[in-house]
Amino acid sequence: MSDITMLFRDHTVATLAVAVAAFIAGFVLEMVLCKVFGSRRGGNGAAPRRHGGEKRHPAPADGSVEIYVGNLSYDLTEDRLRKEFEAFGKVNSARIITNKFTNKSKGFGFVHMPDRAEARAAVKALNDKDILGRKLKCNEAKNTI
Repeated sequence: MSDITMLFRDHTVATLAVAVAAFIAGFVLEMVLCKVFGSRRGGNGAAPRRHGGEKRHPAPADGSVEIYVGNLSYDLTEDRLRKEFEAFGKVNSARIITNKFTNKSKGFGFVHMPDRAEARAAVKALNDKDILGRKLKCNEAKNTI
């Protein structure tokens, strides 16, 4: 074989060996750091999930109701969502959960109403109602910590 072919073969093997060694060293270092500082990942290696990056919170203490609204059209705005629920009473807030990177709707949201009776009427009337081509799914939000 020529000198150039031998040099190329030796160089390729050496580069591959360095890459494998670096990968193993990085893996071992990650394992050690996770043991020392605690892992921020779940048991399956996935990062812990949060809904829309938002923190969960307890149910409102003032007797008001937070309503989960699912199967939203991606074209639905928070103003339109608020107006649909305002037909049944006062609405404190209406928010649609979005992807934090693309700012596009995830297809669900929450409406906060101060009066329980009005909230129940809204849930009963709007559950399975077609808005912008999608049937809403409404129920009282299950707030957990």
